Amino acid sequence: MQIFLITFGVFLAVVMAMAIGYIFQKKTISGSCGGLGTIGIEKECDCPEPCDNRKKKMAKEEARRKMLTDNRII
Repeated sequence: MQIFLITFGVFLAVVMAMAIGYIFQKKTISGSCGGLGTIGIEKECDCPEPCDNRKKKMAKEEARRKMLTDNRII
């Protein structure tokens, strides 16, 4: 049990030190490699066109947008 408490205390101290460093530097957290955009990939899949589920979702979003613009009060 003593080893567990020591290990837990060490991990807690490291997390607190990282949190304090983050607070004082006031920098946003960012990935180490910059994401897929750095290697020229604009989307997660390389499909030439969206799948059926994505097409349905896009049609639904477009219909909602059209309805909102058609029924706009102001």
